[in-house]
Amino acid sequence: MKIADMYGKGKFGLSFEIFPPKSDAGEAQLLAALDALMVFQPSFVSCTYGAGGSTRDKTLELTVRISKAFGVTTVAHRTCVESTQDEIRQWLKKASDLGIDNIVALRGDPPKGQAAFKKPEGGLAYANELVALIRQEFPHFGIAVAGYPETHQEAPSREVDLANLKRKVEAGADAVITQLFYDNADFLEFRTRYDKAGIVVPLIPGILPVINMGQVQRIATLCGAKLPAPFLADLQQYRDDPNRQLDVGVQYTIRQCQALLDTGIPGLHFYVLNKAEAPCRILQALKLPR
Repeated sequence: MKIADMYGKGKFGLSFEIFPPKSDAGEAQLLAALDALMVFQPSFVSCTYGAGGSTRDKTLELTVRISKAFGVTTVAHRTCVESTQDEIRQWLKKASDLGIDNIVALRGDPPKGQAAFKKPEGGLAYANELVALIRQEFPHFGIAVAGYPETHQEAPSREVDLANLKRKVEAGADAVITQLFYDNADFLEFRTRYDKAGIVVPLIPGILPVINMGQVQRIATLCGAKLPAPFLADLQQYRDDPNRQLDVGVQYTIRQCQALLDTGIPGLHFYVLNKAEAPCRILQALKLPR
């Protein structure tokens, strides 16, 4: 199934994002997590490309394995990092040959040790260029791109950031999945500007359940997301109690997601970090329109 067919016309999209594990134990944990998550009948599972393109081959291998093992649509992430256009074409051809039908197209983060993204020699500088290449040369792929409710950290303004997003959609993207956020007001304000800009493809909230305060603080800092003060205070009460931190995070995310569902969102995308407990507890509590 293509991304364009997963939302609307009575369909609610539910998706999980995982990353390629680096060990046999990590792989076993991931497969067990996916087995638990399949009860929720996801529209797709997406697999990240890795910082600096470090898992480019593993992404395709794992994407195919998951599809065969669980009978679920899988989506491969692809970035512009450290690749020429010809290398990107070769990778896309391989993905197509393996039966992958959908791509999450991203510029990508700078490789480790680099403070800023640099256009690779013979490569691409922006995600809209990657989307255009895919749409023009591999038109059968479904394409999702990233949106930023709290504005991309490198964008000089939210207006510029939204204009960049519109370029990605106009280049051929079928859906927009947002970066994680914890204040629904940020998403709703972003959606209002998104609609006013004339962007019409589905806008899917990206959700990262909090399972550990220190971990989520690191991730939120990296992507420029803020943690609401009352939520952070609740987590800090249980700084030395991981189980209670998990409980607080799960309950917060249940409330956050239900409030989003009440606004008529077309889907939810969970960053599961290769673990199932938190997303399973959250999804069991939600009233999904499926």
